[in-house]
Amino acid sequence: MDDSSFGEGAELGVSSDWADLTRECLINVLSRLTLEDRWTGVMFVCKSWLCASKDPSLHLVFDLESYFDSAAESPRWWNPEFQRRVDSMIRSVVECSDGSTTEIRVRHCSDRSLALIAERCQNLRVLSVKSCPNVTDESLEKIAVCCPKLEELDISYCYEISHESLAVIGKNCPNLKVLKRNLMNWLDSSQYRGIVPTEYLDACPQDGDSEAAAIGKFMPHLLHLELRFSKLSARGLGLISEGCLNLEYLDLFGCANVTSREIANASSNLKNLKTIKKPNFYIPRSVFHTERYGHWNLYDERFQTDVFRI
Repeated sequence: MDDSSFGEGAELGVSSDWADLTRECLINVLSRLTLEDRWTGVMFVCKSWLCASKDPSLHLVFDLESYFDSAAESPRWWNPEFQRRVDSMIRSVVECSDGSTTEIRVRHCSDRSLALIAERCQNLRVLSVKSCPNVTDESLEKIAVCCPKLEELDISYCYEISHESLAVIGKNCPNLKVLKRNLMNWLDSSQYRGIVPTEYLDACPQDGDSEAAAIGKFMPHLLHLELRFSKLSARGLGLISEGCLNLEYLDLFGCANVTSREIANASSNLKNLKTIKKPNFYIPRSVFHTERYGHWNLYDERFQTDVFRI
């Protein structure tokens, strides 16, 4: 076939109207587009495309994480207007999915969104709500009760969530295999200044051992656990190692209150452990307000040289 044959249809007066595609064909086409293309262009082509774009099969997964990761952290993300926009998108997805959504990865949403997800998406298996200052125990406990099939949960940088909702999640979601409960770097918060509200940085959770106790007691089937910059102590780490015997991945980067020796002792109980991320950092003297030269004694007591090895 030569190039001239491509124009034969037009020359014969044959036209193709994309609006006349069957619904099945349209859905097939739309499923091949990126999330951004489906949200910013397709809906406005014509009525049939708008209707097709709302098919539940196109809303099984709602993942904004790649868009957040590809952009520099912005102060705009932390204002109420941005939260309302994210909430609005979640509401649209939940309504279009007709309860079939199984994976949601967003940031900066609110309790209202999680309550809606809990009510409508009872087949949810993956929920990631990082950096949500207005997500609290109240909505997370609703997720626990209404979404028992949950397998992965990321509540990193959510400072209004406590050990209480972690316990409820563990009791009601027996299939939970992945938990990510990372905190911001409280040892040196300079990287967040001017972006994250100061009052939020100052609200960093202090009850690391209480959270560790809830994890160890109620999440025995965990395979992957991230606790970056948690304030848990050797006691909390011990409770995790006693209760989560199936752990394969454990991230303790930035956990300043546990020593290399304590980590080694606790991890010896985890026979399936394949990867462990140790604190691996130097603690500034100012963090502990030590007296002159006192930091050397503190260093000798709390950290051994192998803490700097991966």
